[in-house]
Amino acid sequence: MGKMKTIDLVYAGMFAALMAVGANIAQFLVVGGVPITLQTFFAILAGLLLGSRLGSISMIVYTLVGLAGAPVFAQFTGGPGVIFKPTFGFILSYILVAYVVGKIVESKAIPSMRTFMIAGFVGFILNYVIGTNYMYYAYKLWADAPEGFTYGMAWLWMLAPLPKDIILTIVAALISPRIYRAVSKTSNLNQRKVA
Repeated sequence: MGKMKTIDLVYAGMFAALMAVGANIAQFLVVGGVPITLQTFFAILAGLLLGSRLGSISMIVYTLVGLAGAPVFAQFTGGPGVIFKPTFGFILSYILVAYVVGKIVESKAIPSMRTFMIAGFVGFILNYVIGTNYMYYAYKLWADAPEGFTYGMAWLWMLAPLPKDIILTIVAALISPRIYRAVSKTSNLNQRKVA
């Protein structure tokens, strides 16, 4: 592993900032307690462009800044109390999403468009599975669940952001190859091979 360069810190900070913007760009849209955000897009993009290590570092930075109290989470929330909100599972998932997506891209010496697409959709699925399951169990165990709340209802709520997240996952995969090559040339963190 190469040493972290200044540009790597800039990339990590930039994606942490993009997550904060993505969390609140449509902060007035909420379906069943789930805010409609662009965070899944930026978490996937962090993994696609920065790789597993730097991508997950950027998501950890974002999470820690929010837990420290900065209002960077959806609906301009922050602080340690967010851990107990049903949607905190989505925030946790972004770290794993960026890591796994980055690992898939790094598994190829010269990643193809297909690799970027597969990695993006693996990240998308991870985000939904982790976030929705956390939300379900949070409502069942400690949060005030709506009357008649079921596991199926938790997944029904996810139908609202689903088309947006599918489209943005495709967009992330389509725009990533060229940007990835540019990022790889300037970053030593992942010692990536570039065509």
